[in-house]
Amino acid sequence: MKNATFVAVSCIHVPHHREEVLNWLISRVEEIRPTHFILLGDLFEAGSVSVHPSEYWESLEEEYEAGSNYLETLRKALPDTTELVWTLGNHDDNIQCPDPRRTDWRTRSLIHWNKNLQCGHMFQKWKQIPYVKGAQGVYRLGPCRFYHGFDAGMNSDELEALQMAMALKDPGWGLYVRGHTHRPTPGVVQCKRTAKVMLPYWYANPGTLGPLKPGYMARKDSNLWGAGLVSGECTLGSPRRPSRKDWDANVEHFE
Repeated sequence: MKNATFVAVSCIHVPHHREEVLNWLISRVEEIRPTHFILLGDLFEAGSVSVHPSEYWESLEEEYEAGSNYLETLRKALPDTTELVWTLGNHDDNIQCPDPRRTDWRTRSLIHWNKNLQCGHMFQKWKQIPYVKGAQGVYRLGPCRFYHGFDAGMNSDELEALQMAMALKDPGWGLYVRGHTHRPTPGVVQCKRTAKVMLPYWYANPGTLGPLKPGYMARKDSNLWGAGLVSGECTLGSPRRPSRKDWDANVEHFE
């Protein structure tokens, strides 16, 4: 059976990302040399299309330049054969979602990052998965599932893992990796029905590679936010019934 190795990260929010975290990530992917690299969404902050007015947002042009530089730095650190995947997040999707408070429908298609004259070709090197809560918005790699995430409650990692398992009609024993909450899990966690009854599904969250105290969190609690990555390996194309032996993964935290 063929094996794959992967690294997954989330929530970069250029141009507010932290360079020291990027440097750490580069050193890790150069060591791991994954066959698949998955960005779990929110590459952009997309502040200029926010429904909340501000005089301090960067333009989309500035964000596209920062985002393409970030992705190109990653791409150069990865093996040439690594599959590059970007599951879009809600901040990315805000640029294109049909909401007149954010963008005008008459010009929306013209501001897509893939069509940017300076940076579009950089983004097009990545397989882009739409921001949809369901099968269409999930990247599948053997028994592992990757998506940005939608809810942000304290138990939302577990709840969405179970929701995705049901939506995908998975037989169990798989891993569900998402971001969105900016809260890294301490490791790979098994879902539970009760404190003593375990379910055959696991989940992990790498946290955020972006700022830990953005302006909108000034009066809110972000103590559980942190930077990290999820790395692991899994089997591909196994014809037999899946089992826990088909994958292994761990969550690494940036200190």
